[in-house]
Amino acid sequence: MTGSKVMSRLVTKNLGITIGATQVCTALDWHIESGQRWCILGRNGTGKTTLLHTLAGLRTADSGAIVLNRQPLQAIARRRVAQHIGLLFQEQHDAFPATVLETVLSGRHPWIGLLQWESVRDTEIAVAALQAVDLDGMEQRIVNSLSGGERRRLGLASLLAQDPAVMLLDEPTNHLDIHHQISMLELLRKRAETRHKALVFVMHDINLAARYCDHFLLLFGAGETAQGSADEVLTEAQLERLYRHPLQAVQAPHGTLWQPR
Repeated sequence: MTGSKVMSRLVTKNLGITIGATQVCTALDWHIESGQRWCILGRNGTGKTTLLHTLAGLRTADSGAIVLNRQPLQAIARRRVAQHIGLLFQEQHDAFPATVLETVLSGRHPWIGLLQWESVRDTEIAVAALQAVDLDGMEQRIVNSLSGGERRRLGLASLLAQDPAVMLLDEPTNHLDIHHQISMLELLRKRAETRHKALVFVMHDINLAARYCDHFLLLFGAGETAQGSADEVLTEAQLERLYRHPLQAVQAPHGTLWQPR
């Protein structure tokens, strides 16, 4: 079984989140629909990762609610949540030695019964995910022998094998060279377009974000946010206020580039 045809809608209602002394958001109403590609932008320490983890159900918000397909997220069984929502962590940590294939097969666990083993179909899905991220032929490598970029692509392969309807990706281009940055983001864009996946990225590269995302949520700090389409949100005034640094827009063949002054 695969989740490729599952459509999801993730909604926050009056969401309030704090971490330490940082107010991430206050009364945030946000609709994430199938097929959309969102990016959360903000300065260091504004709570982008915290917001992503809250959306995944890994931490509890201070106020408000997160609703998945008209059901409160906290009321849904974790296995069911994992069929709809998947998270690529900013950094991957491997507690035990495992092969590349064993690691990517872990992404299939939400679709496998408690007393079942991975099927031939699960293995086929895992192998296809490895091929998609340019790791084919490395199935029997031990994970801790991989480079940082290879490990990042393996994390993405595990998420692809999980095949959730909503993919939350924290700095997905970490450790990747330019070729793999573009090829992985192209792969994710295609998933959103052809399989109606909802993508929510956290990224620091404004230009890659502008190229591959169509909606943005800006975290200004002190709980203040702005959201909307790229045309509505990615303006010189908004971005200079967000980053507290003067920027200049440059028109290029693949869209607008933002350069620091």
